[in-house]
Amino acid sequence: MISTNNVTLSYGKRVLFKDVSIKFTPGNCYGLIGANGAGKSTFLKILSGEIQPDKGEISVGTRERIAVLRQDQFAFDEETVFNTVIMGHEKLYKIMAEREQIYSKGDFSEEDGIRSAELEAEFAEMNGYEAESEAAVLLNGLGIPEELRSKTMKELEAGEKVRVLLAQALFGNPDVLLLDEPTNHLDLKSIAWLEDFLYRFPNTVIVVSHDRHFLNQVCTHIADIDFNRIQVYVGNYDFWYQASQLNLKQKQDENRKITDKANELKEFIQRFSSNASKAKQATSRKKLLEKLTIEDMPVSSRKYPYVVFKPERACGDIILEIKDLCKSIDGLPVLNNLTLTVGKGDKIAFVGGNSLAKTTLFQILAGELEPDSGSFRWGVTITPAYFPKDHGDYFASEMNLIEWLGQFSPPTEGESFARGFLGRMLFSGEEALKMTSVLSGGEKVRCMLSRMMLSGANALLLDEPTNHLDLESITALNNGLISYSEVVLFASHDHEFVSTVANRIVEITPAGIIDRVMGFDEYLENGEIARLRDEMCHGHQELNL
Repeated sequence: MISTNNVTLSYGKRVLFKDVSIKFTPGNCYGLIGANGAGKSTFLKILSGEIQPDKGEISVGTRERIAVLRQDQFAFDEETVFNTVIMGHEKLYKIMAEREQIYSKGDFSEEDGIRSAELEAEFAEMNGYEAESEAAVLLNGLGIPEELRSKTMKELEAGEKVRVLLAQALFGNPDVLLLDEPTNHLDLKSIAWLEDFLYRFPNTVIVVSHDRHFLNQVCTHIADIDFNRIQVYVGNYDFWYQASQLNLKQKQDENRKITDKANELKEFIQRFSSNASKAKQATSRKKLLEKLTIEDMPVSSRKYPYVVFKPERACGDIILEIKDLCKSIDGLPVLNNLTLTVGKGDKIAFVGGNSLAKTTLFQILAGELEPDSGSFRWGVTITPAYFPKDHGDYFASEMNLIEWLGQFSPPTEGESFARGFLGRMLFSGEEALKMTSVLSGGEKVRCMLSRMMLSGANALLLDEPTNHLDLESITALNNGLISYSEVVLFASHDHEFVSTVANRIVEITPAGIIDRVMGFDEYLENGEIARLRDEMCHGHQELNL
């Protein structure tokens, strides 16, 4: 168990937390949510002891171990993958290292024998004999093949390093598990494995994630950071969202009724206060008015951008025809004879383990890359707009946001139009004068979405558009694409996003494509998911969870 008592933290005049007291109990998974900048990652660092609060204290159960998903990918570069995972349980790793050092001695003294017996007892108590098999199961579930496990961390790709660090956090059955964006760099199979692992995990989990489906699958509680405090709700993310919206509406309705009543009383008092026959009633109503209190509703840190795509014209009969498209990157085939016809109203999610294949396809369709062979053609009525995964080039020139958006605005519109548009995308006031060089990842994505909205396109190409966005912006984009009346081609690792937007699934595999007109959840149920669940159950039996 881990708890906080009157925790307060400020940076200058900005208060992140004020007198926060929460108890996180074993057997529960808490999803920590809040707007960008609300302090989610900071609060995890307070719980782990990495940051000290200005006031208050953190309490952890006696002899309980906290495990943290580390963000520094280079911290273990000289260690092997296997050792990196074991180092998640620091005490066990030290015992293993000392044990190995003693056993490697040529002259084994009586003192060494006594110490080795002590180490063996501690080693057994911490399930050290199962450490190697547990590490293997974790790495396998997270998609790290056996041939990589003896390599050093510096030999791995960035995405592989993140998976190993996640295995490190999960290793050794920690009492408290702190996870900051654990699904980053995971494919759908690994995310499903992690969901099942956390569902079965018997201790305390506190997780920050922008993946709504993941939060729905694993969370028993939601800890919502807003108004400089943290409110805990029982239930998953969907339950929190419905409950919080209902609570907000009830407060607004209650305040509206009080305001209406107050206005009615004021009108009566004004009309009859000088009327002798009504003076007594006016005085009575004045006293009643004084008793009415309108609850001040604090301004939430949670803000939703206005994401609405308005096509200038409807699509004609021919949308997009792709025939025998081939492309190799660095000598390796990425697209192999891809043939596809896109129809009216299609909202196609491109899925599959090879993200390069999806990105390459979008780049070809957007005219940024030439295919090696094959062809494609857009219909004459089609105006496509493209959201690339890597959009750094769009912000290479040094300009403020008003100037940047002006490049894509109608020529008849000026600064006031740009300011109004930027305001709806959460760049209000002085924020509209921000320079492009200082924008965060999420701010750049909102700018790119603004560019697409101004295009009036009737076919949208989006390559991982939810990366870097907070939950509020993801929800706004999600709803915008659901409401969009024309064609969408997109790739995303956000399960909720794909399942609520797509009406057709195209999986790109080494052998070709699998094309199904159905929703994402139905596709998973009819495809690999059953085998995947069997694999996960088998893996967790090995872990004795």
